[in-house]
Amino acid sequence: MKTKAIILDEKAIGRALKRISHEIIEKNKGVEDVVLIGIKTRGIPLAYRIQKNIELIENIKVPIYELDITNYRDDINKEENIEIKSFDFDVRNKIVIIIDDVLYTGRTVRAALDAIVDRGRPKKVELAVLVDRGHRELPIRSDFVGKNVPTSKSERVSVMLEELDDMDMVLIRE
Repeated sequence: MKTKAIILDEKAIGRALKRISHEIIEKNKGVEDVVLIGIKTRGIPLAYRIQKNIELIENIKVPIYELDITNYRDDINKEENIEIKSFDFDVRNKIVIIIDDVLYTGRTVRAALDAIVDRGRPKKVELAVLVDRGHRELPIRSDFVGKNVPTSKSERVSVMLEELDDMDMVLIRE
């Protein structure tokens, strides 16, 4: 695929995540009952960055959980025996912030909601994404967005993060 545009560089990603961190604190009037849940793969390092930002602002280390939604996806054969890391956390009466890199159709978020509700009933669930590109197939919206990027269905948004890709950058490819 050919790179069409760089939509976020390292500094822009950092600014977006700081803004999201502040918005999480403001919207929830602090972080007392907040837990962050990063969706595998790129939502996890984003969750850790947001946790670090919140800790710098509030001097509180918000709990983080890593979530693999593989068994909850609607596009895999349920007969396949897929080994996933089990998640053992309690979300009852917590404000859960689901964190992912890109919001597109909404299917990943739906799978994450199913996985979370299997662990208990949260007080509230909110969604934070680095990029919202539109084209929803489900009625899901993000509460905290780094950048809204209207795209065509033929384009692809590629998020690269230092922890996984040795660089921070968001690209549109076609």
